[in-house]
Amino acid sequence: MPTDVAAYHAALAPADRAICELLAAEITRHLPEAENKVWHGHPVWFLDGNPIVGYSKLKDGVRLMFWSGQTFDEPGLADRGGKFKDASVTYTDATQVKKGDLTRWCAKGREIQWDYKNIVKRKGKLERLR
Repeated sequence: MPTDVAAYHAALAPADRAICELLAAEITRHLPEAENKVWHGHPVWFLDGNPIVGYSKLKDGVRLMFWSGQTFDEPGLADRGGKFKDASVTYTDATQVKKGDLTRWCAKGREIQWDYKNIVKRKGKLERLR
């Protein structure tokens, strides 16, 4: 685990740390080729410089977000309704994390990607990759 991600986890309350450590282990297991670092204040995994999945501690729990999650067609991921393609789920306890869902979502994250890496260059317009 990168030192910046370990420091992020160390600063959390024990229940939130348990969620994040479980998420980190599972995401890393299913996306071993992904680069992992703290980006914009929270852990994120990237494939070829494109953000795929990350999580952050929010007031109401730990939010797991897939940047291209709206196009996964997964009922367990909530569409936030914005102009981007992200979808997320919020956990308040590590027992709520369904490893089967996470496995499937990571696989879809690898296959279904929108080009966030070049969003500034394209003036906010997203294009589908692959």
